[in-house]
Amino acid sequence: QVQLAESGGGLVQAGGSLRLSCAASGITISIFTMGWYRQAPGKQREMIARIGTDGSTNYADSVKGRFTISRENAENTLYLQTNSLKPEDTAVYYCNAQRRTVFGDEHNYWGQGTQVTVSS
Repeated sequence: QVQLAESGGGLVQAGGSLRLSCAASGITISIFTMGWYRQAPGKQREMIARIGTDGSTNYADSVKGRFTISRENAENTLYLQTNSLKPEDTAVYYCNAQRRTVFGDEHNYWGQGTQVTVSS
């Protein structure tokens, strides 16, 4: 059974930082494209950071320069360092794992999410 367990969310003042973690079990994250998504109230879920199996990264413009995604394959854990937080970063943050096999099978897993609230 695949589980992605996010942690590290909380309440922080604007300008503060949080480090989100996503501990995976049932999969080996080194062969997955891993990502962080977020969903604010009344808005669609959006991709904010993604890291490929080769370590390449891409970020949403809204977080570029402030957030850093990383993976520790030995720990089977994904991280998101969030700095210079803004009230508009308030959302539920979700961990995602995606993989397409050479046979065309697609695997897509989500965590339960962790709440990040930034006060002004």
